[in-house]
Amino acid sequence: MTRLGLYLAKKSINKAEVSRKTGISKSRMSQLSSNESTKLRADELYLIALAIDVDPCEIFQEVCGDLKLREEA
Repeated sequence: MTRLGLYLAKKSINKAEVSRKTGISKSRMSQLSSNESTKLRADELYLIALAIDVDPCEIFQEVCGDLKLREEA
């Protein structure tokens, strides 16, 4: 499961409802939730945040919060 999938599960979000509200297909929502190699686009993240009525920054932090800059040598 992806970080987005974990976030949606933790919040008990209905992915079919998000799909209906955003126009993101159910199959794409499934990919974004379960397939680690699927790339989440910024516009998708923003629409999902709007659909579930949370600050887009909150989801962004959950999904990308583990990223770090490379240390210079």
